[in-house]
Amino acid sequence: MSGTNSPEAVKKLLENMQSDLRALSLECKKKFPPVKEAAESGIIKVKTIAARNTEILAALKENSSEVVQPFLMGCGTKEPKITQLCLAAIQRLMSHEVVSETAAGNIINMLWQLMENSLEELKLLQTVLVLLTTNTVVHDESLSKAIVLCFRLHFTKDNITNNTAAATVRQVVTVVFERMVAEDERHRDIIEQPVLVQGNSNRRSVSTLKPCAKDAYMLFQDLCQLVNADAPYWLVGMTEMTRTFGLELLESVLNDFPQVFLQHQEFSFLLKERVCPLVIKLFSPNIKFRQGSSSSSSPAPVEKPYFPICMRLLRVVSVLIKQFYSLLVTECEIFLSLLVKFLDADKPQWLRAVAVESIHRLCVQPQLLRSFCQSYDMKQHSTKVFRDIVNALGSFIQSLFLVPPTGNPATTNQAGNNNSGGPVSAPANSGMLGIGGGVTLLPAFEYRGTWIPILTITVQGSAKATYLEMLDKVEPPTIPEGYAMSVAFHCLLDLVRGITSMIEGELGEVETECQTTTEAASSPTLSSEQQELQSTSDQMDKEIVSRAVWEEMVNACWCGLLAALSLLLDASTDEAATENILKAELTMAALCGRLGLVTSRDAFITAICKGSLPPHYALTVLNTTTAATLSNKSYSIQGQSVMMISPSSESHQQVVAVGQPLAIQPQGTVMLTSKNIQCMRTLLNLAHCHGAVLGTSWQLVLATLQHLVWILGLKPSSGGALKPGRAVEGPSTVLTTAVMTDLPVISNILSRLFESSQYLDDVSLHHLINALCSLSLEAMDMAYGNNKEPSLFAVAKLLETGLVNMHRIEILWRPLTGHLLEVCQHPNSRMREWGAEALTSLIKAGLTFNHDPPLSQNQRLQLLLLNPLKEMSSINHPDIRLKQLECVLQILQSQGDSLGPGWPLVLGVMGAIRNDQGESLIRTAFQCLQLVVTDFLPTMPCTCLQIVVDVAGSFGLHNQELNISLTSIGLLWNISDYFFQRGETIEKELNKEEAAQQKQAEEKGVVLNRPFHPAPPFDCLWLCLYAKLGELCVDPRPAVRKSAGQTLFSTIGAHGTLLQHSTWHTVIWKVLFHLLDRVRESSTTADKEKIESGGGNILIHHSRDTAEKQWAETWVLTLAGVARIFNTRRYLLQPLGDFSRAWDVLLDHIQSAALSKNNEVSLAALKSFQEILQIVSPVRDSDKPETPPAVNVPVPVLLGSVSGPGLSRPFVRTDSIGDRLGRYNSSEPPVVTDELEDLNLWWAAWNTWYRIGSESTKPPVTFDKLTFIPSQPFLTALIQIFPALYQHIKTGFDMDDLQKLGVILHSAVSVPISSDASPFILPSYTEAVLTSLQEAVLTALDVLQKAICVGPENMQIMYPAIFDQLLAFVEFSCKPPQYGQLETKHIANAKYNQAEWVALNYVPFAERSLEVVVDLYQKTACHKAVVNEKVLQNIIKTLRVPLSLKYSCPSESTWKLAVSSLLKVLSIGLPVARQHASSGKFDSMWPELANTFEDFLFTKSVPPDNLSIQEFQRNESIDVEVVQLISTEILPYANFIPKEFVGQIMTMLNKGSIHSQSSSFTEAEIDIRLREEFSKMCFETLLQFSFSNKVTTPQEGYISRMALSVLLKRSQDVLHRYIEDERLSGKCPLPRQQVTEIIFVLKAVSTLIDSLKKTQPENVDGNTWAQVIALYPTLVECITCSSAEVCSALKEALVPFKDFMHPPASKVQNGES
Repeated sequence: MSGTNSPEAVKKLLENMQSDLRALSLECKKKFPPVKEAAESGIIKVKTIAARNTEILAALKENSSEVVQPFLMGCGTKEPKITQLCLAAIQRLMSHEVVSETAAGNIINMLWQLMENSLEELKLLQTVLVLLTTNTVVHDESLSKAIVLCFRLHFTKDNITNNTAAATVRQVVTVVFERMVAEDERHRDIIEQPVLVQGNSNRRSVSTLKPCAKDAYMLFQDLCQLVNADAPYWLVGMTEMTRTFGLELLESVLNDFPQVFLQHQEFSFLLKERVCPLVIKLFSPNIKFRQGSSSSSSPAPVEKPYFPICMRLLRVVSVLIKQFYSLLVTECEIFLSLLVKFLDADKPQWLRAVAVESIHRLCVQPQLLRSFCQSYDMKQHSTKVFRDIVNALGSFIQSLFLVPPTGNPATTNQAGNNNSGGPVSAPANSGMLGIGGGVTLLPAFEYRGTWIPILTITVQGSAKATYLEMLDKVEPPTIPEGYAMSVAFHCLLDLVRGITSMIEGELGEVETECQTTTEAASSPTLSSEQQELQSTSDQMDKEIVSRAVWEEMVNACWCGLLAALSLLLDASTDEAATENILKAELTMAALCGRLGLVTSRDAFITAICKGSLPPHYALTVLNTTTAATLSNKSYSIQGQSVMMISPSSESHQQVVAVGQPLAIQPQGTVMLTSKNIQCMRTLLNLAHCHGAVLGTSWQLVLATLQHLVWILGLKPSSGGALKPGRAVEGPSTVLTTAVMTDLPVISNILSRLFESSQYLDDVSLHHLINALCSLSLEAMDMAYGNNKEPSLFAVAKLLETGLVNMHRIEILWRPLTGHLLEVCQHPNSRMREWGAEALTSLIKAGLTFNHDPPLSQNQRLQLLLLNPLKEMSSINHPDIRLKQLECVLQILQSQGDSLGPGWPLVLGVMGAIRNDQGESLIRTAFQCLQLVVTDFLPTMPCTCLQIVVDVAGSFGLHNQELNISLTSIGLLWNISDYFFQRGETIEKELNKEEAAQQKQAEEKGVVLNRPFHPAPPFDCLWLCLYAKLGELCVDPRPAVRKSAGQTLFSTIGAHGTLLQHSTWHTVIWKVLFHLLDRVRESSTTADKEKIESGGGNILIHHSRDTAEKQWAETWVLTLAGVARIFNTRRYLLQPLGDFSRAWDVLLDHIQSAALSKNNEVSLAALKSFQEILQIVSPVRDSDKPETPPAVNVPVPVLLGSVSGPGLSRPFVRTDSIGDRLGRYNSSEPPVVTDELEDLNLWWAAWNTWYRIGSESTKPPVTFDKLTFIPSQPFLTALIQIFPALYQHIKTGFDMDDLQKLGVILHSAVSVPISSDASPFILPSYTEAVLTSLQEAVLTALDVLQKAICVGPENMQIMYPAIFDQLLAFVEFSCKPPQYGQLETKHIANAKYNQAEWVALNYVPFAERSLEVVVDLYQKTACHKAVVNEKVLQNIIKTLRVPLSLKYSCPSESTWKLAVSSLLKVLSIGLPVARQHASSGKFDSMWPELANTFEDFLFTKSVPPDNLSIQEFQRNESIDVEVVQLISTEILPYANFIPKEFVGQIMTMLNKGSIHSQSSSFTEAEIDIRLREEFSKMCFETLLQFSFSNKVTTPQEGYISRMALSVLLKRSQDVLHRYIEDERLSGKCPLPRQQVTEIIFVLKAVSTLIDSLKKTQPENVDGNTWAQVIALYPTLVECITCSSAEVCSALKEALVPFKDFMHPPASKVQNGES
């Protein structure tokens, strides 16, 4: 204003006024004098005012009526030029605000007249505008008149005027309301709000309004009247009016001055009562109208919707909703419902377009949408407006695809033809063309052949409408193809964007407010409605309420949004559009996630997932989830389930990849389009940025990614990252270059996605892990039962997630590893390989990770990390176990020194390898163990040493690989060495640990339980080691047993001194005897089947070719080892309380071994027996064993001074083996070195010896091939033990014992030898050598007899028993002993290769026994016991057998020795017998002796044919010796000898002298002819005693004489008969035997004559001579015989007769003449 008030301006105004008035006066000078005058007086008036007043403008205003008058008059002339001049002047006055109210009224009246005359219409409008805008003087009636004037001008014929008038009206209306606003401003400070008037009390109640407000009220009220086609109340004089214009004005007022309506009750009332009903009324044609329905269907013709009105109504509605929503809640509900209805498919195309635009306007106002939600959707009985809007948009979009727009068919077709490359009817075809001929240029949606271009309509976030702005159009415009779709599309996007940014903003505020301390003072920064709701509530309530609203908003809109977006996504062919859709879905998903709305979140995610996969891809997780709950199913693509591109909009997408679907059944390939890849990237983006809110929907996301990764052929590489790899089977994945470049990026994003899991909170991380696990479970299910490549996505990603979350690994370790362990058990090898890979990588990473606090201080975590490694042990798949063991190996190599409490777990893993798990596994595990034993024993806690022992032992028991078992035994030896060297430290640590455990146990009130408990812990460690070795000693494999046995006994030998004395008790009973029991049991039950070969081409020696024989070796080794310990450690063992019990047990073991049916074991048992008795038998060549020499090693020379490096005392053993052996080489029996003081022990040993002897030599009841017969070396060893044993027990050794001994010796000697062993034991038959056994037997008896010899009197009664024993042996010479029922063959007939039993040659033994008998008898003949027990008679009786057999004896030497022995014995014995003649002790001996002579001299046996003359003569000389003995030792003492005996002797001599008693000579007896010497001797002896003068009894002489005469008589008969037969036979020779007989007789005659001659003549009876001489003639007659032999014998017989040829003497007979 200052411009118009300045003095210069005022001056200028005055000048202008004056010039205007002058100009007016000039113009009117001629025609209108009154005007001229008025003008001139006006000039004067102006000047006067100017001169008089200082305040010129005020004065002007006061007088303005007068000042204006001339100009008004000028206008009244209706002269255009004058009128223009006047109007200009009036405008100038107005602009300087010097017009009063009255003047203004006058001016308006004047203008009205001009208007009525249609003059200067534009100038009029200008003037009115200036008048109303410059000041506020025009009120009430005049104002309304001015306004009516403008309206009237609007309806002229002239277009320019109309338009100008319209503009003026708009401006004037605005001015009226601006005045009111200004008025309110002025009064705001003074007057508080007016008293509220009830709006509906009286609608004309304007009395309370101030002037300007009243004008505005009246104006607005009349506008409503006019639009409603009613008469105005205030705007009097209106002639016509259009609705369109009225609606525009209403809209502008409502839009520009909302505060007027909000602040003033009266105006609010108008809105409610007038505007809204009006709008609803005007909408009715649109509502009722149905496109395409014929008018006949309704009774009255329906008014057609009218575009201009309809469009303006929508604009009004938009404003109402936007500005006055809070006033018109109910009305808005109606409006919104209408809007929604206008989208229906049966409404005209243009109506739908403007309706969509209107909705778009709402969609960009999130706060408004929020209010809808609060006011309707959240109220109980209200329409769900917000939901309906969103759903309507969805249906609208859908309808555009399904129903081609009917409004303009041409465009549709045209679009189809031009753009999609083919007729609409062939969508699939067009698709193919689309791919072939390059992608369509226009961005568009395409769905089932409906092709809708996407138009760029607006910047995002602003609703710039096109058709709502077409105020000039009367006809409905043509809507271009795709416009409505594009707007609807933008609606959705803006809706999503608005809602999400609003809610997320508020959420952010709430979260920050929660973080800062919530102060009550914090003012609520929320809109008024919410303030009303929340004025009283505090922060929490506010958040709860807000959250309820947010949730409701999302719940209301998500279904519709998702339906629409999914459809659009499916249809989109434009990358940008797709991007927007995906962005919207992603934003919604994230929002739902933040609000915790699971269903909706999952639904959006599902949509993105589906978009990522090829159409109809069969992915259950997507089909079963919330997708099914979507409201609008009508558009979901129900295509056939083929895995090719479906005939939907996909046809316009470029295929970028072809790959295999991830399914159980192999199917064809599937194609991925660029859109799929785009969706995939969105999915990755979602997971990456919003992982924290995904919760359970990780499952969906990951499942989809897994399938995509599979189709794209990405395979996991180390660390779990995915790299492009070749598909393993089926047609390989085909990728275009476009996607090839994308793959590394996708792979990278995938990895980053899981790397970012380290920023997730714990709960979200758990969701991620759970999802990966269940995904993995599905992959596992799918991989069951086939060997197809499985999907390893989940496993790989679990690994990645684990690796990046190492810093908080504890919270996810259990689910993570728990699942991977399940994967490891999967039958599909690739699957479980990855499970194991992941698990072991995690464990290794966990152990190497720099935890805080470090693992060394966090043992719980370390054990937690190692635990899954242990769990893997329960899995049977070898490949998994290999991975596990490789992991252990790597852990040992990298972390071995710091495992600490993890050792038991690690060792447990090695120890868990079972036998059946394959060589490579066992080998790897063993490698780990070796590493532990070589490098880590010192670093591990001593408590773990026992586990190491157990594990090493368990490897020994593995039977897969012998070398491992043997090496592990070596390891046990190394471990024992380590114990030995570090004994003190280990012992200290173990004792400390033990004390701690003891304390714990006491606190808990439980008993401390560990193996070998009472022993101190360090000893227990040793005992565990021994026990382990003990187990290995009974392993099924011989090599292992052998090695373990040697190690066990060596380690007990070398390190046993470290044990506490009391622990030896446990060693003996729990370790050694336990072991012996087990070995004994195994050996006795071992299989006797032959083992062909030892695996591979190893040949097995025949001594080891059955399990039984192999066990035998073990038994031998074990027994020897135990015996050695008993021997060398006796000084330790004897002080233990139960040594005698242990001794008994040991003897029992020795006994059972000795009695085992195995030569090797039994022999070795005796060796051990010898060792514990501390006898070492000298090894002689003669008793080399028949088993291979390896087994028969004598006790090793360990006994010297063995002292280990740390032993406290050397062994107390002074005598070396050499010394001992030296002693035994002398003839006396071995001397015992270390006396066992305790006699009981010796007697126990004797009893054992006796049991062994009696059992082993007792013949079996039945015999077959397999009957076991003890071997010679065994028996020899057995018997050799006796002498030494006897030395200790001789004091108590009595007859019973001797009896027992005798039985054993006898049985032992009787045992035969098997033919295959005989060459080693038997000398060739011709040598007369004793076997070692026989020697041993004789030695035993020798020891005894020597002991008796020097022993006390009472011992000497044993002599006869010894004689009996020896004589029994002598009998063997002729009658080998029977061994039970066994048939033995004579050695000469045995075949070496057959399992036959050969009787020994007992002759040498019997003969040696005989010699011993003779020796002994020579020493003891006079002994009382010998005399009393008839020993001599027994000897004779025994000798009678070989003597009577004579030539039939098995050996010739036998009877010769028997004869010589008999002679020796008799030479000593007969004098004794004669001495005791009177006592009668020898009475029974004489007949025996007589019979013996008889049997020998007249044996029944025939000399062998090949006997030479010399031999025969030698044999004869022996007979002669016997006769000599009779003649020297017996006959001379006939008076001391029983008569019968002498008689028998005489008969015998008689018989000898006459050669034969038989009545006829048989051929068999012919050889007796050769015993001439013997006959002679008999004759001579006979004659000597017969004819001797000393004959004491007549009886004797009688015997001799009778014998002679019988002999002679018989000779006579034989000769006669011979002569007779000779004569008769003629030329034929006589039978041989008769010739022999005659020769014999002739010889006897010559012998007789010789004998008679030698006899003293006085002893020969004269009768006898007569009989001899009487033979002569008969002899002479024989001369004619033809046989030369007879002749020569005859010659011999005749020659002695010469002695009878004396010259005849004088006949004096016996003194008588």
